[in-house]
Amino acid sequence: MKSPLRTRLLLAAALVALPLITAALDRPYVVYVYSLLLVYSVACVGLNILTGFTGQISIGHAGFMAVSAYASAIFTGRYGVPFILSMLISAALAALLGLALGVPALRLRGHYLAICTLGFGVAVSQLSAVWEVLTGGYQGMKVPVATILGFRFDTDLKFYFLALIVAWLMIEAAINMINSRPGRALMAVRDSEVAAMAMGVDLAKYKVASFAISALYAGVAGVLYAHLVKYVSPFDFSGSVSMTLLASIVVGGLGSIKGSVLGAIFMTLLPHLFSRVKNLPLVLAGASIVFVVLFLPYGLVSLPAKVRSFAAKRRMSKDGNAAA
Repeated sequence: MKSPLRTRLLLAAALVALPLITAALDRPYVVYVYSLLLVYSVACVGLNILTGFTGQISIGHAGFMAVSAYASAIFTGRYGVPFILSMLISAALAALLGLALGVPALRLRGHYLAICTLGFGVAVSQLSAVWEVLTGGYQGMKVPVATILGFRFDTDLKFYFLALIVAWLMIEAAINMINSRPGRALMAVRDSEVAAMAMGVDLAKYKVASFAISALYAGVAGVLYAHLVKYVSPFDFSGSVSMTLLASIVVGGLGSIKGSVLGAIFMTLLPHLFSRVKNLPLVLAGASIVFVVLFLPYGLVSLPAKVRSFAAKRRMSKDGNAAA
C-alpha cells in the first residue's frame, strides 16, 4: 500500500510532467484547459466546505468569484498593485462579503438559504453589468498579465504552474482544516445541530466561518480565472456558473475534498470535450447528475469502493457456486 507522501509525490510529478508534454506537442489550448481545471477545483473545494461539510447550500457562489476577479483587475490594471498583494486583498474582500452574507443566513435553512445566496449571485452579476465606470459594463474589462518579482506569467504553460502552486496550497490547507478540530465541528453542524450544540459547538461561529472560508476560496479562484483569461465580464460569472459549481460537488462527492476536485474536472471537461455538438454538454451534465443521484449518492469519489464491493460479491458468489 502506498504511503500518503509517496502518493503526493507521484501526483505532483504527474501534474508537472503532463503540461510539459502537452506543451511539447504544441497544444497550448489544452494547457489552458488544465489551468481552468485547477481554478474550478479551488472554487469547488471552497463550496464543498460550505455545503458538503457544513450543510449550507449556496447557489450564488459565482458572485464571490466575480467580486475578487473584478477587484484584482482593477487593482493590478488601474493602480499597478502587485499580483500577490492584489490576490490577497481581493480574496480577503470576497471573504468579508461571505462573512457579511453568513450572518443573516444564520436565520435561514434549506431552500430559503439557497434563494438568499441565489439573490446575492444575481445582484453581483447585475451590478457588474450596470456599473460601467468601475467594471466596464457588458463590454467587460481587460486584465493584465500576472507578474511576480518581474517574472511574467504570459504563456499558458507559465500560468499553469502558478495556478498549480496556488491550488495545491489551497487544497492542502482544506485537507488539514477538515482533519482538525474545526473541521470536525463543521461536520457536527452538518449532521445534527442539536447534537453539535450539546457537544459545545458554537453554531453561529462555525456557520459564519464556513461562509467566509468558502468565499475566500471562491475569491482566490476568481483572481486566478481573471488573470488566466485576461478579461472579465458579467457573462463569466452568471447563475449557470454557480449551478455548475454546485453540480460539480454533487457529482464528485459531497463532504469530500477529492470529490470536489473530481467533480470540477468532470464538469469542466464536458463542455470542452463535446463542444462541437450543440447543447450536448448540457444534456450530459444533467444526465450525469441524475445518474450520480440514483446510483452513486456519494459521488464519483465512491466509484472505486463500489467497484471493489461489486467484484468481492462476484468472487463470493463464484466461490459459493463452486463449493456447492
